[in-house]
Amino acid sequence: MLAAVEGWGGGEDERPYLARAFSVARYAQGEAAYLVEDVGPGTHRLCELAAGDELWVLGPLGRASRRRSRTPPPVPAARSSSAAVSASRRSRSSRDELEASAPEEVVTVLLGFRDEARVPGAELLRGAEIASDDGSAGLEGLVTELLERELAADADALVYACGPAGMLEGVRAICEREAVPAQLALEAGMACGFGACFGCVVPRRGGGYLRVCVDGPVIDAAELERVDAHAGAPA
Repeated sequence: MLAAVEGWGGGEDERPYLARAFSVARYAQGEAAYLVEDVGPGTHRLCELAAGDELWVLGPLGRASRRRSRTPPPVPAARSSSAAVSASRRSRSSRDELEASAPEEVVTVLLGFRDEARVPGAELLRGAEIASDDGSAGLEGLVTELLERELAADADALVYACGPAGMLEGVRAICEREAVPAQLALEAGMACGFGACFGCVVPRRGGGYLRVCVDGPVIDAAELERVDAHAGAPA
């Protein structure tokens, strides 16, 4: 979770914003990198930060991907501005990490973007197949169309996905139909990050709730009836 040390609030009384939940896009040599898009008051303030400004960071929180006998880590993607799907015979990760740890694995990375302005995000993952809503790069259409094509060619795939709720619901439904296991990195506004406030819950298949901050954010698709956009204020 991220917050600016200075100027983190709004209104006449400068009431503090809640920290914003982010996934780490890349971590190397002791430095963490995040992809941030200005979509609300909190992310707007984060986008205003300059080199040398202080940042409050809490994490890592919750559960990441689980590498069971065939299960990989997830592919990173920019929250709300792009979508990523990873599918393969045995496991999926960011390409460099997976190839270094398991050179025998077949890696297919699928990325979806809203428009041309966001397509440069694909440079983070070399060799990715791309779909764009406006046809500015790769397939004109949805990243889930690329996923359906990939699953048709490889019935023994495993899928990891991160991105907006509508895209994740499409991935969940496709994988349920094809009986393909999947793990989904859900997005939700969080207040405490430790499961105490129940502000980030999502319904669990069969009843009850899952707290995205501790039971997720990466959750087995089989545990979800569907993926809905999480209610809350703009990020």
